Order: sequence, then structure tokens, then C-alpha cells
Amino acid sequence: MSAHETPAPSRERVLAAIDKPIPAAIKQAFLAMFVAGFAVLVYGMIRGNGRAWQAFHVNWLFFTTISSAAVMFVAVQRITTARWSRSVIRIMEGFAAFLPFAFVCLMVTIFFGKHYVYPWWHMPGTGELIPEKDLYLSHGFFWARSIGVMGVLVALQLWYVWTSVRLDVGVSPEGGARWAAGIRAAMRRNFGEERRELHSTHSRQGWMAVVMALVFGLGWCVLAWDHSMSLDWHFFSTMYAWQVFMGGWLVALMIFSGLVRWFNHHLNAHDLITEKQYHDIGKLCFAFTAFWGYLTFSQFLVIWYGNLPEETHFFTLRLTGAWTNITVATAVLTFLLPFFGLLSVKAKVWTPSMMFFAASSFVGLWLARYTEIYPSIYGPRAAAEGPPLGKWELAIFVGFLGAFGWLYAQFMDGFPKMRVFLMTSPYRDEVQVPCDPKTMEPLPAHE
Repeated sequence: MSAHETPAPSRERVLAAIDKPIPAAIKQAFLAMFVAGFAVLVYGMIRGNGRAWQAFHVNWLFFTTISSAAVMFVAVQRITTARWSRSVIRIMEGFAAFLPFAFVCLMVTIFFGKHYVYPWWHMPGTGELIPEKDLYLSHGFFWARSIGVMGVLVALQLWYVWTSVRLDVGVSPEGGARWAAGIRAAMRRNFGEERRELHSTHSRQGWMAVVMALVFGLGWCVLAWDHSMSLDWHFFSTMYAWQVFMGGWLVALMIFSGLVRWFNHHLNAHDLITEKQYHDIGKLCFAFTAFWGYLTFSQFLVIWYGNLPEETHFFTLRLTGAWTNITVATAVLTFLLPFFGLLSVKAKVWTPSMMFFAASSFVGLWLARYTEIYPSIYGPRAAAEGPPLGKWELAIFVGFLGAFGWLYAQFMDGFPKMRVFLMTSPYRDEVQVPCDPKTMEPLPAHE
């Protein structure tokens, strides 16, 4: 047993811990936020208010990168055959509940809000773009990329979470939210002997996780180029997309650090979720704060040193006039405060400090998404009028936060809240020595 692995509990203990549903008041509050925020959004859309569409796009990008990165982090646990996270990783798998909603939101934007969000939309075919961008941003090619890439990524990530949850549903008594009863029944269908299910699922998830890593990296490069960088159609950067999706990865971990603490308290699972896991998650938050800062500064440094007008104008706009304070706040909240604040072990483990830096990173990344989108649309004229940051952005953020929270809570109440199978199965550590799922004999090392 590794130093960071919790002792194997009994199956009865784990099932007793996960039996407690999320309080109804929390779900009702999230639902109220969802309804109120999207009522404001619909009102703005009906009136043709560009700010409503732009706030919709910013919040779609913010919450979708977080949700998609969270599922990718879950897949990384399989790639590394991690054992430290078995009692807590379902908390991150729940982020997948937002992805179908995110797919619908993207379709709404590209089919109905395109004229408000993409300043270049009228340019393809008019000669205003260089030939390469004229082809790349042509409407048919743009629609095909958006639907195809997002659709494949969402389908793959939902499938991966299905295979993971299926193991736990298969060894748990029927229970959970009624809305998911049919899904749980489908998961139990053809569920076989425990040892065979372990190895067949582990084998399947092995190739799925690697494929997901490739699709996630390439897919989010395309989505970041199309739905963020392209808004300034003169600008390009090879590091831009990495900064976008790794920002989502960072904040997914920050939210994870808070949810693990809440579920530990709510489920009274202090023997299943330990301070060592708090520390491990805190170290990941610190590491990816440093990585996000590295990506951001490296992109800025190369552009500053190259001093090419087609590149420097992007940062010049964001570091002058009304945009300056928001850009500086982004760097302080997302990098400076969490990086220096999380240097110590105590700050990573002590809940008030960890929650403060998680909140700082959360707000900072939202501002980063804002500065990616809004200056490209409004340009220098905001220097005189002030940045468009007010009731539309706040109301629609509340709506998306409500949607994210409500969908997440529904998922967590619909399925086992921990990996019951991998925590309690007598065969749980056989996955370190892969077996043939048909014969159950260990595979030769070269296979």
C-alpha cells in the first residue's frame, strides 16, 4: 500500500456513506439561479441585445472548459492507474453532467447568436480576409468543425464516465434519484462476474483514456481557435489554445478541492477521505497554477520580443485604456495570489486558505475568459465608454452557475458518490497486472 492510499474499507461502510442525498434546499437554490439567469438571457436575446449573447458565450466557454477538463483529469487517473483518488474521483466525474447542456448552448450560439458573437461572420467570401482565413472561417466549414469536434468530445467523455459509474451501480443495491432509475437499470444489464467486469472495464478504459487525451488536446485547440481567438481575426498564437483549456483544468482542480471537503463533511466520510488527499489535491492546484502562469507569460514574452504588429496588438489592447485593470486583476487572481499563497503545506490542507485561493482562481479565470472575448468585440472604444461589465454579465453568470450546480447535484444523487467497486472489491489491485478478459490469465509483459 502506498503512503497516500487509504486502507480498504468494507463495502457496507462505503454504501452507508454514499446513501445521503444532497440537501433539497441546495438543489432548489441552484434551480432558481438557473431559471432566473436564463430568463434574463432569453429577454436579452428576444430584444436582440448583443451583450446578452456575448455574456452567454463567455460563460459557455468558462464552464465548458472546466467540465471537459475535469473528465479528462478523471481519464488521467486511469492512464496512471492512480489509487489515491478512488474515494474522491467520482466527485469530479459529476462535472460530465454539464457537457450535454454545453453542447446545446454551443449550437444555440453558432446558429442563432453568430452575428453578435463573431465579428468576422460577414467577412468570408467578401475579400476582407486573407485566402487561408477566408477558407477556414467559411460558414459551412465552421459549422462542421464546431458540431463535429464538440459532439465527438462530449460523446467520448460521457461514454467514459458511463463505463466508470457502471461498475459501482453493478455492485450497489438499487438507490438514488428516480430520474436515473432507467440508466441504472441499463448499466446493470449484462453485468457479469465481478473479477471479469473489473478487467474488461479496465482494459476498455485504458484505450478510451488515451484516445480522449488526444481528442481533448486537439479538440480544444480547434474550439479555442474558433470560439475565442478568431474573434480577433488578425491575431494568432500557437500557445493560445493551451492557455484556454489548461485554465479550465486549473479551475476544475480548484473546485474539486472545495467539493471534496464539502462531501467529506456532508457524508461523514472522514475515514474514507483523508487529509493526505486534501494535500495531494492542493499540490495539483499549486502545480497547475504554476503551469498556467508559465503558459501565459511564455505567450506574452514571445510576442513582446518578436514585436510583430499582427501579434502585439492583441496584448496592447488589453493592457491599455479601460481593459488594463481587468487584465491585471486576471493575472493577480489566477496566478500571483494562488501561486505564492499555496507554497506552504498548511495553506493546501487548511480549508479556509484553500477555499480562498480556489475562489481567487475561479474569479480570475472568469475574468480571463472575459478579456479573451470582450476586447476583441468592443475594441479600443471601451476606453471612453468603460468596459461592458454589469448586469447582463452577472445575471447570465448566475444562470450558468445555477445550471452547472443543478445538473451536477442531479448526477451525484442519481449514482453512487464514490467508486464503491475499486474501493472494496477483493480484486481491485489486480488491475496493476492486466489480465486477458476472456481467460482471466495475466497477460505477458509485452502485451
